Amino acid sequence: MKRTTSFLYYFGATLSGLLFFTGTLLSQEPDTIPGALTGPVEFPEQDSFSMEGELELQTGNNLDSLLNLWYVNQSLEEATDDYLAEADTLMPDFSDSVYIQRLAEIPSVVDLTYNRIVKNYINVYTRKRREQVRVMLGLSDYYFPRFEEIFDLYGVPYEIKYLSVIESALNPRAVSRAGAVGAWQFMYSTGRHYGLTINSLVDERRDPIAATHAAARYLVDLYGIYGDWTLALAAYNCGPGNVNKAIRRSGGKRNFWDLYYYLPRETRGYVPAFIAATYTMNYYDEHLITKASLTLPRVTDTLMVYEPLHLKQVAEVLDIPIDLLRDINPQYRRDIVPGTAKQGYAITIPQDQVAAFIDRQAAIFSYKDSVFFDPGAMVATPQHYTTYQVDLPADKYDKLSYTVKSGDNVGYIADWFDVRASDLRYWNNISRNLIRSGQKLVIYKPKGASDKYRDLDQMSFSEKQAFAGRAVPAATTASVQVADPNTEYITYQVQEGDSLWEIARKYPGVSETDISRLNNITNASRIRPGQVLKIKPKS
Repeated sequence: MKRTTSFLYYFGATLSGLLFFTGTLLSQEPDTIPGALTGPVEFPEQDSFSMEGELELQTGNNLDSLLNLWYVNQSLEEATDDYLAEADTLMPDFSDSVYIQRLAEIPSVVDLTYNRIVKNYINVYTRKRREQVRVMLGLSDYYFPRFEEIFDLYGVPYEIKYLSVIESALNPRAVSRAGAVGAWQFMYSTGRHYGLTINSLVDERRDPIAATHAAARYLVDLYGIYGDWTLALAAYNCGPGNVNKAIRRSGGKRNFWDLYYYLPRETRGYVPAFIAATYTMNYYDEHLITKASLTLPRVTDTLMVYEPLHLKQVAEVLDIPIDLLRDINPQYRRDIVPGTAKQGYAITIPQDQVAAFIDRQAAIFSYKDSVFFDPGAMVATPQHYTTYQVDLPADKYDKLSYTVKSGDNVGYIADWFDVRASDLRYWNNISRNLIRSGQKLVIYKPKGASDKYRDLDQMSFSEKQAFAGRAVPAATTASVQVADPNTEYITYQVQEGDSLWEIARKYPGVSETDISRLNNITNASRIRPGQVLKIKPKS
């Protein structure tokens, strides 16, 4: 399964725009510095241009989408700039030995190797992008406990939570140029493969909880392939296919740094950026970086919704800022929670509002429900087939009308009017030849050829059959037989073309219903020639 993620589209949506520079570093002569955990590591030297300067060029015009989040804006408006002046004058610099020691002291199953590439990324995080790091540190108090709980369930090392820093800068709405979405940057196919719901109203790639479950399962699958978390991280970025190619081209080596030159350019910087992000999120205070104090509620709860709900209904009834609700429910693309009796969806709200939501649930769902969920827009009743008709040009066709009688069928009517049965069905939107007594049908005849058909609606069945040139049954009086005078009914033998309506007309006071009940007929159109009917004339 190939997974592609772009790291150049934005910085706030993903700090991994840094990875662009790895390709330039590759062309230089290798150098060696002891690795923090894995021993000496060869890596390319940086060339003459400034890596930090190029990073500014790539990301300076794309202010991070992270800073557009409501809770981030709220905190930044209230923050003071005192720390900036202090950081500018006292920004520390450390020797390689200090970085190596600090990385070695981080509890980690993933190898945190140190080299000059890692140092360059550390410098960008701690010197050039300090404000974005401050925001991510503030967000980490909200997201990381949730990530760790899910990772614990699947056996994923806790430190891999820092992968979300380089993937999305902890922005659940991040969208890459390649179409990867969410905090864990899932492509559509990969997200669907790992069970994420993606449709016009819901995109669980943006759901921090659902997406983290999917990311954990994906990482466990990748670790099962390589037995190495560093290679699993590389495969998370470029797909296992590319990692497998690198292993083959290297002669079967399975250490990331041995495969370094065989991996895609983007992936070469992915693991160093992860190591640098891990360092920064653990030692930010040593670089005089402080956490941004965000208004995002640290404690939230979820409630299952089994009928449609609009976030504005919750916001306006409970007096919660709508932008806050959107930020903690980023998976709902149009603010609609599409709950149904069969499919529930979770809505996240601040924990201090849970009791109010439960107590006022009826009021929330009914609040402006006709505005947010217009019944007229959601349910459209099509015109009934018996009234829907096709209009042909009046200058070319005459329009006739015919009322269906009991015993009529589409074939008879088409024969009487000399039209095709398929045309009759089309003109009147008739499905499966189903018509009913009393239904009005339209028939089109070419202009000037309709006069002789106008009286058909008033004729008896026998007259219509004779008009169409069909055989007319013998005098029906011969078929009327009077039974024993002591009986209460007479009998009638059905002739070709008869209908209950025609038969009933022969006996004053007798209706189709009377004949049907006396003979246990449930479908008046299914009488057949030769059938003997009981008829009880009215006295």
